[in-house]
Amino acid sequence: MPDLPEILTRSRFYLELKLEGSQDSVDGIFMECSGFQSSQEVIEVVEVTPQLWGKQGKTKGRNIRTKIPGNATYSNLTLKRGLMSSMTLWNWLQKVQDGDWAEQRREGALVIYNQGAKEQCRLEFQGAWPVSYKISDLDVKSGEHNIEEVEITVESVKRVEVTA
Repeated sequence: MPDLPEILTRSRFYLELKLEGSQDSVDGIFMECSGFQSSQEVIEVVEVTPQLWGKQGKTKGRNIRTKIPGNATYSNLTLKRGLMSSMTLWNWLQKVQDGDWAEQRREGALVIYNQGAKEQCRLEFQGAWPVSYKISDLDVKSGEHNIEEVEITVESVKRVEVTA
């Protein structure tokens, strides 16, 4: 019997983010990741042909529409994790805000695992830098963990084949 593809669950993933100069080993452990989306712009080209058409062929020229692919676009990624004492994500954003954004572009990957903890899907991104940083509202009565959220923009995303 051939191996059937496994449906990958949403609860087993790891997002690795390579931040230069970080002393933290937990830069890439996030509780939630959203926004991995790629889309292709559509360019519509309209040409006028020299053919006769209309009643009794009195009208010259006909509009022909063709659609061709334009630029690929990628949505921003939103990463959430429990608030930590680490300043790494905040410092990354601060460097961008201080004008050092060209040097702050990073690469990373979203890796999704099967139930046996074996890598099954990898989405790599390049040119990432933070556009916003947020922590959850603080409420001593709620008993919930504080959440750290960072939104990053990416220049490109590609899904790469996972080799065994």
